[in-house]
Amino acid sequence: MKTIKRDIYLNKLINRRENGLIKVVTGIRRCGKSYLLDPLFIDYLKSTGVKEDHIIKLELDREKNKKYLDSELLDEYIHSHIKDKDMYYVILDEIQLVSGFEYVLNGLLYEKNIDVYVTGSNSKFLSSDIITEFRGRGDQVKVYPLSFSEFITEYPKDKYEAWMDYITYGGLPLILSKKTDEEKSEYLKELFEQTYVKDILERHNIGRIDVLDAIINMLASAVGSLTNPQKLFDTFKSNGEKEVSLNTINAYIKNIEDAFIVHKSIRYDIKGKKYISTPSKYYFTDIGLRNARLNFRQQEENHIMENIIYNELLVRGYNVDVGVVEQNCKNKEGSSVRKKLEVDFVCNLGNKRYYIQSALNLDTREKTIQEERSLMNIEDNFKKIIVVKENIKPWITEEGIVVIGIIEFLLNQNSLDL
Repeated sequence: MKTIKRDIYLNKLINRRENGLIKVVTGIRRCGKSYLLDPLFIDYLKSTGVKEDHIIKLELDREKNKKYLDSELLDEYIHSHIKDKDMYYVILDEIQLVSGFEYVLNGLLYEKNIDVYVTGSNSKFLSSDIITEFRGRGDQVKVYPLSFSEFITEYPKDKYEAWMDYITYGGLPLILSKKTDEEKSEYLKELFEQTYVKDILERHNIGRIDVLDAIINMLASAVGSLTNPQKLFDTFKSNGEKEVSLNTINAYIKNIEDAFIVHKSIRYDIKGKKYISTPSKYYFTDIGLRNARLNFRQQEENHIMENIIYNELLVRGYNVDVGVVEQNCKNKEGSSVRKKLEVDFVCNLGNKRYYIQSALNLDTREKTIQEERSLMNIEDNFKKIIVVKENIKPWITEEGIVVIGIIEFLLNQNSLDL
């Protein structure tokens, strides 16, 4: 397999080079963080004239480097390689495994000729306490599995076959090296069990593995639907599970989020300009992992498409919420009532805002009106977009809403501004 370009992340590292901060590369395990640093970033450094002996790299999750999980030994190792006053680039993979790593990194910040890059697979190590230890000198770069536009560059067939593979098996880079459906599905199922679940069990005091598994499955089933810990708690109770507390469910969901397996999207009252704390939506960082978790049974393309759009917006750097608007309508008795309507995504970046609906199709006027309804109840003038499954050229509805096909949306980095 050829080298996959991850230019969006590589450019972020290049722009942060020698900025006096600790570059913290985060993301779910196996999404390509290590690959981003080596070979991509290291090759870039060498192309600018950096000598190989001025790049100090340690993979801290490898058995041969186990002794460097001791922070003192790690610090000694790094400083033993500093031979002159030229710039050295320190790259530490899976830094969260080192007890007391924050003290090592803070110490390196005082060295004028050391530029530090670390990776981590759990957001716990970016807790408020550790950020405080960095004294505002940590600079996070979030890495995600392959976007569709990255995936397709190495996919051997056309974009429509690529789409069908992508919505089934997702964008973890190693998927591209698997030849058969059986290989792909087994890889994802084993990865989930042996890497992600195992990591959570090792990092947290998990008393009920069965409950953790059940919660992961519930979140996978609920992609695209509103849920909250209380709903999950009620489900456990209705199934006769009496010993699971709401606090346990809350803690386990947070553990799953910390491992970057899912992202939580909070509801936002567009007119009232305030957040609604519950219920929320949970989207999987990689749709293939979500499908594997459910043994590829629940393949509702509308929910899968919604999850992929959400991930794409995160890759593009947007803050993404689930929108809520109210509509005045009549009930059966003819009385006026307020009805809450959902906007799939409210995405913000700087002074830009877009409202986005995900819909499989707009094949009838009635369906178009239905999908437009929530967007038409938004009173501001920010752009409104409906993303559909069909392979169509972008067009504008009678109400001025842009309609774009999902493949065009994903492959065109300027698709929000068409």
